[in-house]
Amino acid sequence: MTGVLVLNADLGPLHRVTVRHAIRMLLREVAVVHEAEGDRLIGIYPIPRVVRLVTYVVTRWRHNRGPTWTRAGVLARDGHRCAYCGGKATTVDHVLPSSRGGTNTWANTVAACYVCNQRKGDRTPAEARMPLLVRPTTPTWAALARR
Repeated sequence: MTGVLVLNADLGPLHRVTVRHAIRMLLREVAVVHEAEGDRLIGIYPIPRVVRLVTYVVTRWRHNRGPTWTRAGVLARDGHRCAYCGGKATTVDHVLPSSRGGTNTWANTVAACYVCNQRKGDRTPAEARMPLLVRPTTPTWAALARR
């Protein structure tokens, strides 16, 4: 788990930030420490794992549609595991290649290791005889916050 989880005032997950950003939030008093590493300090503050906002932030827009596609989001959704071999993934692969009209969408991208991504090349998984171990889906906000 990397970064610090930011919770809304109602304890709903919002997003993750760096430890540095979390400390700035604490100094500006827009957040309070909700959970921390008790034995490690930065100045007077324990190193936070989770911070909670002091005031509620309206997030109606989050429920209208899912999270926006990002490279980091695809890697997080797939747990940094290759969709073809199960190894450590460092790249994102298009199920339907970009050259054939494939786009950057949750349903068309999977995490892949460099070797599998190069081996698959500009082909579909069926053409490359590389079946997917996981089916790409659109994650929920809660699923991404847990990663």
